[in-house]
Amino acid sequence: MKTLTTTEELAAFCATAADMPYITVDTEFLRERTYYSKLCLIQLAMPGKGDDTAVLVDPLAEGLSLDPLLELFRNTDVVKVFHAARQDLEIFFIDHGVIPDPLFDTQVAAMVCGFGEQVGYETLVKRIARASLDKSSRFTDWSRRPLTDAQKKYALADVTHLRMIYDYLSEELARTERAHWVAEELAVLTDPETYITRPDDAWQRVKTRSSSPRFLAIVRALAAFREDYAQSRNIPRNRVFKDDALTELASTKPVTMEDLGRSRLLLREARKGAIAEGILAAIQAGMECPKEALPKPDTSRDQLQVNPALADLLRVLLKAKTERSGVASRLIAPAADLDAIAAGMRDVKALTGWRREVFGADALRLCDGEIGLGVKGNEVEVIEI
Repeated sequence: MKTLTTTEELAAFCATAADMPYITVDTEFLRERTYYSKLCLIQLAMPGKGDDTAVLVDPLAEGLSLDPLLELFRNTDVVKVFHAARQDLEIFFIDHGVIPDPLFDTQVAAMVCGFGEQVGYETLVKRIARASLDKSSRFTDWSRRPLTDAQKKYALADVTHLRMIYDYLSEELARTERAHWVAEELAVLTDPETYITRPDDAWQRVKTRSSSPRFLAIVRALAAFREDYAQSRNIPRNRVFKDDALTELASTKPVTMEDLGRSRLLLREARKGAIAEGILAAIQAGMECPKEALPKPDTSRDQLQVNPALADLLRVLLKAKTERSGVASRLIAPAADLDAIAAGMRDVKALTGWRREVFGADALRLCDGEIGLGVKGNEVEVIEI
């Protein structure tokens, strides 16, 4: 198990990898005590068997530059293979402004190849590589040095088995002509906007029971302050205050430090100093927000007139399509989308892209009375009308 600790060693590996059709990539990081992930280890493997063509890269090694790897990430002749890539990609984009291109995510590919929704790496290792993983090092502190042999073995397995998984899934996509399905799903992962968290938009992730515009204006201001404070100090947002405290503050609207001290859910550290001052200022900003600038919650689906019989038929059609395609039904169309279609909405994800091929086109024909559904043996069939 070779660990690269110098820029020269990394550059030599990347020069060889640049002539390969693909490399497999994984990372180990910590995020429990910070807002941004701290990169602790990078695992890389070239095509081949065994550990000879795989390495560990220590980004914490003094003097090591990741520039050779970043250049490889920009090399469009080499496919970069990850599993469940979102957090890995976020690290490289936030720290270095780079998103590997071209990208292949085996979790996404496995979903469209019939392995279910958000299938785990361990499951693919068992089902495709016919191997098992030692999970004993999964929750270790990857920032501590030296790494143990057990940690290194665990980390390396995340890219060595990934080679066989990639080979299998890429062949399956070619056989089923579904590669463009994966490309559609990867568009979100390769979009830089996916990894940019703007404080002014943070309120949309907070679950609330009230849709009052004034209440939401206070939630928006509090969430923006919390996000900005957490980002600027690189601490988890929940260390500032948690969502339940945020919604409590938006309801009680404290205006003084004394009022703030009566909060049931606010952390002790947030009742004084810069956090307390920021909370009171945010609440005031939300209260004084002009009427025309108040948040407008999306209520487009609240008053849908759903045709229940049509919704049931769409569910039957979806079940038939998923059994035939092997793709998880929730990946194609969650229940809310089916109800929206049955209510006449057409701006629905299930009616676009590859989902339209699998389900959406016939769903629209069913709504328009052009097809019906019948049963033959144990299978549901589409009947032209």
